[in-house]
Amino acid sequence: MSVDEARRLAPRFAARAAGHDRDGSFPAEDFADLRRSGLFGLMAPARLGGAGAGFADYAAIAYELARGNGATALVFNMHASVTGALSGVTDELADALGLPPEALTARDDYLRAAAEGSWYAVAMSERGAGSRLSEMSTRYEKVDGGFHLKGSKTFCSGAGHADAYLVAARSAADPSQVSHFLVPAGDGLTVEPTWDALGMRATGSHDVHVDVTVPEGALLGGMEGLALVVAQIAPHWMVASYAAVYAGVARAAVDAAVEHVNARKLGHLPAVRARIGRADAAAAAAHLAVMEAARRVDEQPGEAETTRWVWRAKLLAGTTAAEVAASMLEAAGTSAMRRGHPLERLYRDARAGSLQPATSDVCADWLGVEALGGDPDSQGTAPRW
Repeated sequence: MSVDEARRLAPRFAARAAGHDRDGSFPAEDFADLRRSGLFGLMAPARLGGAGAGFADYAAIAYELARGNGATALVFNMHASVTGALSGVTDELADALGLPPEALTARDDYLRAAAEGSWYAVAMSERGAGSRLSEMSTRYEKVDGGFHLKGSKTFCSGAGHADAYLVAARSAADPSQVSHFLVPAGDGLTVEPTWDALGMRATGSHDVHVDVTVPEGALLGGMEGLALVVAQIAPHWMVASYAAVYAGVARAAVDAAVEHVNARKLGHLPAVRARIGRADAAAAAAHLAVMEAARRVDEQPGEAETTRWVWRAKLLAGTTAAEVAASMLEAAGTSAMRRGHPLERLYRDARAGSLQPATSDVCADWLGVEALGGDPDSQGTAPRW
């Protein structure tokens, strides 16, 4: 499993991107390619048939996929976040957390299924609450043989196409307890087509209504209340996994501008050259920040400086993508504003980067509180989780 495979797939994704963006349709062919490539098993350990990749491997691959189609890479990110977080619960960590043996068996079953071609979506965000776990209105309660979940989710990328959904819910008995469940597609999950957005139109991020009973094994970790714990011990999946995608979108915007400028013979204009030069440097810097954060996650997990880089990466990737895409649109000129032009689509896709959790404002606030010596997870006016 290599970055070369992602580079091979990216041109295929790029060739389909305009049509899916125009129609707001899900890129099912891209996901068939991902399944055939084995990339759904990227984060699963080798003993379960996966590639056993680390976060830096994921970031490098997501960056390349996003250069083809940011929407496809964004949905793939959701699957990688689920499988990456599951893989991160090692036997040693499970012992430290006191997880039951049944939870480890379920973990392995889900990861083995991913290595065999299943893929997972994330149903976490809610209208009025965003991605704040502590504000979820979706509830679960213990019933004979399992749990009953009821609520509604929004921004569920890949809705109606995934094999299972990571659903975040709060305990009806104790609302301070937030848990994650892996719910298979089928009865009890209803997709409401609501996604008609400015950018990332091909993600199919529709609303999902949940009214389902699941077995005990669907409770990830086998213990209630682990969702907030996971957000603290693995912030890279909650915060920075998007960063690699938007770093790739930024680079795609530069590439598209270069192609347009060369085709229109505009390269003799100093203002155009300067914009492309600045954009190239900014995209490269954001990519380096993302890869530095990813390297630290693999080599120094849990350290304070690693966490700082995680938040920096998301902030830089989101703001850089939007700024670079806007500048490249100006460099290319009015003709690039037409619907269907790659830069017009990339401009809209890039604009979503600062808005996705953690938003750029939340990232900046977190970093500012931390730099001033405060506790960024409990202080500040911007809500965290």
